[in-house]
Amino acid sequence: MTVAVIIVAAGRGTRAGAGEPKQWRMLAGEPVLAHTVRAFRGVGRILVVLHPEDMRLGLDLFGGTVTLVAGGAARDASVRAALGCLEGSDVTRVLIHDGARPLVPAGVIREVLAALDDAPAAAPALAVTDALWRGAHGLVTGTQDRSGLYRAQTPQGFRLPDILAAYRAHPGGAADDVEVARAAGLPVHITEGAEDNLKITWPRDFARAEAILKLRKDHEMDIRTGNGFDVHAFTEGDHVTLCGVKVPHTRGLLGHSDADVGMHALTDAIYGALAEGDIGRHFPPSDPQWKGAASRIFLEHAVRLAAERGYRISNCDVTLICERPKVGPHALDMGTALAGIMGIETGRVSVKATTSERLGFTGREEGIAAIATVTLIGE
Repeated sequence: MTVAVIIVAAGRGTRAGAGEPKQWRMLAGEPVLAHTVRAFRGVGRILVVLHPEDMRLGLDLFGGTVTLVAGGAARDASVRAALGCLEGSDVTRVLIHDGARPLVPAGVIREVLAALDDAPAAAPALAVTDALWRGAHGLVTGTQDRSGLYRAQTPQGFRLPDILAAYRAHPGGAADDVEVARAAGLPVHITEGAEDNLKITWPRDFARAEAILKLRKDHEMDIRTGNGFDVHAFTEGDHVTLCGVKVPHTRGLLGHSDADVGMHALTDAIYGALAEGDIGRHFPPSDPQWKGAASRIFLEHAVRLAAERGYRISNCDVTLICERPKVGPHALDMGTALAGIMGIETGRVSVKATTSERLGFTGREEGIAAIATVTLIGE
């Protein structure tokens, strides 16, 4: 399946008020049309139909990233011109969308494309839920049954050969592409539309679109995940420090700092989520000031760096890999110690252990390994 997207933006939009056509007016710092095209990036080849007088504007805005098509005197003529550009290509399905619908959600697009697996045509719509009146001269003259009525939206999707033939057979003057398809006898499947998928028509619609964009931005989450891995060999000693807790043992751990293998893995996981390298970048082992240093210094630095970058720690998971000492009796204390250093709830910190079934260096009790995963959320 090869998809093309036709974005129709050749109209003058006089109902939107005085000034330049609505598709070229600014919305959140960019032309409306820029938002519309961005919504279809990655969906397929994009053709933008413009008024002949706007072709230079289109070149300046999009460069060579889209195909620009000169539109006709009416919408159906513009669509027909764009469809003609696709004839003979490898495109099998086409979406036709209003340039003045800049906020179409990705889910609406996906549902239309999915419906084309089983239907020759599909389009999003919302069922009418308000009472409907007929009126004249500012007075209500009657009511209209709303049963089976829908508010049509775009993109309207079609199999290319079907809609191309339908447009060539149509006399012109259609309200939208679905009308053309139905005139040719094509059944049109209704998919779920979205309230956000408004068509900018009146001056007040710009304020509504701005509000929707602001709400989306406020709800966007920058989520990052990092992982860390560390190993320390056993040496002489009578305890090991794991995740901030001293655990009695017949051996100690060898390291430039206090060799807290669990905390090192967790620290590297945070640095990794931030794309900030590892502990060695920030605390070089060649620097004598870090010899024997408490590993909480490294973890506190990573947490502080995350906060400075606008992230908070959502949760973390540390797994210690060793035959001995037994971690289970100390796991809750370890989680509490890590939570205190990071300034988060203990319920967001997991510390657990496993063995390597007597395999490898940990199975031979030559040392301890640790892996850690952390999730950061931008605020």
